Amino acid sequence: MKTQATKTAVLPEYPAAPALSPLALEKALDLIKTQFAAQLADELNLHKVSAPLLVKRGSGLNDDLNGSERPVHFAAPALDHQTLEIVHSLAKWKRLKLARLGLPAGQGILTNMRAIRADEVLSSLHSLFVDQWDWEKVIRPEERSLDVLKDAVRAIYRALLATAALVDKELPGLAPQLPHEITFVHTEDLQRTYPHLSPKQREDAIAKALGAVFLIGIGGRLQGGEPHDGRAPDYDDWSSPSVGGYQGLNGDILLWNEPLGRAFELSSMGIRVDAGTLQRQLAIRGCQERAALPFHAALLAGELPQTLGGGIGQSRLCMFLLGRRHIGEVQASLWPDQMADDCVRKGLQLL
Repeated sequence: MKTQATKTAVLPEYPAAPALSPLALEKALDLIKTQFAAQLADELNLHKVSAPLLVKRGSGLNDDLNGSERPVHFAAPALDHQTLEIVHSLAKWKRLKLARLGLPAGQGILTNMRAIRADEVLSSLHSLFVDQWDWEKVIRPEERSLDVLKDAVRAIYRALLATAALVDKELPGLAPQLPHEITFVHTEDLQRTYPHLSPKQREDAIAKALGAVFLIGIGGRLQGGEPHDGRAPDYDDWSSPSVGGYQGLNGDILLWNEPLGRAFELSSMGIRVDAGTLQRQLAIRGCQERAALPFHAALLAGELPQTLGGGIGQSRLCMFLLGRRHIGEVQASLWPDQMADDCVRKGLQLL
């Protein structure tokens, strides 16, 4: 759908994927979402739960992303004119949910997250509307380790491979070829390997070389002085030692997207902060005042379980497995006229 907007990125010059009828496309989207959710829940021992679209401003529950994005908000007369925010993600809400459910270590939750990110720069990969599987799992405090994180990454990748195999069976020739295993690379090693490239260029280079990568350690400063990318200070642990003196118990799953000729981020995930890590990261970012917010206070008081979790893009997964060149081909959203017209010229059909 077209609309007027200004913050957009230029679309790459790549041919359209093999055509599917509108109904065949909808059935393919349902197949992928149903299959992957079932595989993921089985691999990680997750229970499906419902999720909120709104949270109260000032609760500390909304995801701050990189710290500059504005949440969509409004005053609700029915709730004494309290200001409500549409979620950016459910990174912190999930931990509260697990505390309420009282799940033991080894079990977790899976939910369909819907969000609006008003400040997103629109492109073939980024929309104002975000849909993802949000998952969170209880772990024991002694399991705050890189090995536990890697096991979860491998489980997600197995779910991805199983879903890709089903798509290839039902729609031969659409699903891309993936390596049998995902490779783990730390951002420090990536910087050493490609010292003259920008962080995003490094991601492109390593994803092209390996096909599927889990990039460890995102949010903390690298030895060069700058972080690989931004992360909020109050959910992922990006400052604890992991291996070889490096920092970070979090990361991103990156796949090589041949049609787009670039790295393709499918998931962001990590071991979540404990009380000590939260205090340290709030101090690093100079936002210690957050410690007084309800979520943060509960965490510091030991009222929340230790967890591991993340988000996996639903439209992104569909886009990747169906060989689509634009996220609007698999997601009903709004696009500026220039981008929509450009898609038509390139043979891309936006929903």
